[in-house]
Amino acid sequence: MSVRDEFDAWAADGRDKGMEDRHWHTAKHALARMPVEEGDTVVDLGTGSGYALRALRDTKGIGRGFGLDGSPEMVQNARAYTDTDDLSFLVGDFDDLPFDDDSVDHVWSMEAFYYAADPHHTLEEIARILKPGGTFYCAVNYYEENVHSHEWQDLISIDMTRWSHAEYREAFRDAGLHVAEQDSIADLDIDIPAATEFPTDDWETREAMVERYRTFGTLLTVGVAP
Repeated sequence: MSVRDEFDAWAADGRDKGMEDRHWHTAKHALARMPVEEGDTVVDLGTGSGYALRALRDTKGIGRGFGLDGSPEMVQNARAYTDTDDLSFLVGDFDDLPFDDDSVDHVWSMEAFYYAADPHHTLEEIARILKPGGTFYCAVNYYEENVHSHEWQDLISIDMTRWSHAEYREAFRDAGLHVAEQDSIADLDIDIPAATEFPTDDWETREAMVERYRTFGTLLTVGVAP
């Protein structure tokens, strides 16, 4: 199944809102760090329901926001959830970003970058469209050190790229981006039951669940265009 078909089905089932709710636990902290100034242009890769751009509009006053997604159904839903002309949503491919060179102030991606067919080229495309000093905030839960995410590939028909912390830094630099920051953002919102309630349907031990959400959380890598 293609990325488009997979996420068209998710959007039709209303799973885009479920993703928004789960991602928001850590996305809100990463978005708060972005050095966005009023009037800036922001591109959201793998926009899903479009929640990140709406948050940046409401909290930081971005001038223009463009949400790109490979799923027409996701894009249709994002448009329906949005009540302003300052945010636009379009169907597009991570390998050929439809923006001019040096035209974007910031790029954001949450739980989507690892779906890129050629992630190294996607990073080159991001570096191309960013203005000097522009930033790329890349947030992922599926990464090498997060051992609890490794099984996700077996649950989805799309090939995903699982990089380590070091591989993300190396790939960013190879694409011409300076690595300004990299850390893990803990999910402090997810409710973790008492040890006496384990095992659950999803977890054998409380320790494993704590490690997944409180220790590994979301890996954030920040690149800056020279």
